[in-house]
Amino acid sequence: MTIALLFVTVCFLAYSNGANDNFKGVASLFGSGTTSYRVALAWATVTTLAGSICALFLAETLLVKFSGKGLAPDSLIQSIPFITAVAAGAGMTVILATRLGFPISTTHALVGALTGSTLLATGTIKFSALGASFVLPLLLSPLVAVVLAIVVYSGFRQIRQRKAINNLLCLCLENEPTIAVSTFIGQSGALAAGQNRSLSIDNRSACESRYAGVILGIDLRRAIDALHFFSAGAVCFARGLNDTPKIAALLLLTPALVLQEKIILVALMMAAGGLLNARRVAETMSHKITTISHGQGLSANLTTAMLVIFASKLGLPVSTTHVSVGALFGIGLTAQQANKNMMVSILLSWLLTLPCAALCAAGVYAILNTYAGIA
Repeated sequence: MTIALLFVTVCFLAYSNGANDNFKGVASLFGSGTTSYRVALAWATVTTLAGSICALFLAETLLVKFSGKGLAPDSLIQSIPFITAVAAGAGMTVILATRLGFPISTTHALVGALTGSTLLATGTIKFSALGASFVLPLLLSPLVAVVLAIVVYSGFRQIRQRKAINNLLCLCLENEPTIAVSTFIGQSGALAAGQNRSLSIDNRSACESRYAGVILGIDLRRAIDALHFFSAGAVCFARGLNDTPKIAALLLLTPALVLQEKIILVALMMAAGGLLNARRVAETMSHKITTISHGQGLSANLTTAMLVIFASKLGLPVSTTHVSVGALFGIGLTAQQANKNMMVSILLSWLLTLPCAALCAAGVYAILNTYAGIA
């Protein structure tokens, strides 16, 4: 009974996580008009699932035993009903935010659920640990992302303006005929024909009208879009690689299924959540924070990827959700197209994540303890 209930709640949490998080990496693709919602969602699903599958081969390294982050004692962490309440509280909060179209952090929902369940069980909580796991990331992640996005996009824009780069330019790699003149003492000069390869930037129409010696013509807009797709896929892959083991770790107390099977189960539920319930968060991330161009979308994704990777290397507590939203908002501020009212609403949803998850988890734990008699 208790093990089955834990499986159901963890699957629910994984589904909620996929619904709220899967599209965040590709939001700039959809928002910039680079591709359609369906294509962006398919790319997000494939790359996130690829990251989850990669976790199979790194499971022993990535799957860290679920801890109370200094909030809950080890005795509670070893309790299946307690973990069930934490998973249920976090899942309920994330799915509610998803239904309302707000992108929130699943990690912060888990922290809130831990807080609520621990307070109900012990009556105390370590506020210093709460500050390190919730308050610091909440303040740090979006602020750093906004600043970095402004720097990245401003740098790209200055380069574009100085070089007069626009969407009608292409890179042309071509063979150019050359004539070499050789002279030897006592002999008449000789002419030798040859070819040199040259790389130039020109208008697309000029590239298309050149002779057959053109080896490769790269449309700059297509090149940007390709890099944009790659960066979006990289963000989704990294999220799948990191989040899948974290959620699967909640199942470590159960003897059913081997480690790899638990990861596959979580990965499939995350993919299902993204495919079936990502639309509202996708609209918020793609269209309601700011309007973006192809280049702006690439800048936002590069900012997200760089910050998440470097923060992970340095051990800084940043949230991928807060970074991706902050990057989009920073681009919007630079281009003077940011929707400040929507950003205020999103910030409010972030602030409410912890108390909402705490109340939900405490309620579930109380029900398990009082009525089911299994806590």
